[in-house]
Amino acid sequence: MVLAEISRKYLREKVEEAKVRSRLQTVRSTTLVSSVDIEVAMQAGRAFLELAEKARREKRKPPSLFDAIVLATARVYDSKVITGDEHFQELPETISI
Repeated sequence: MVLAEISRKYLREKVEEAKVRSRLQTVRSTTLVSSVDIEVAMQAGRAFLELAEKARREKRKPPSLFDAIVLATARVYDSKVITGDEHFQELPETISI
């Protein structure tokens, strides 16, 4: 699911398909790519509502489901999210870059 979202983003930005495939392969080979199981799905639903409320309070655009899945996965696996995405600012799971 997350790889599909990354693909969608790059294709929407008109990145050539070969480069998209290469980037997806890099992500897959250098990070843990996990399945969206029931626990991650449930946590993603909660995370989406939390991020949407945070975005509303901060007068920002709504988060994507991708954002919620990333946050949920970090929570389920007790991991960190390394990102510059504004939706993750000031969350305990975030390392901002």
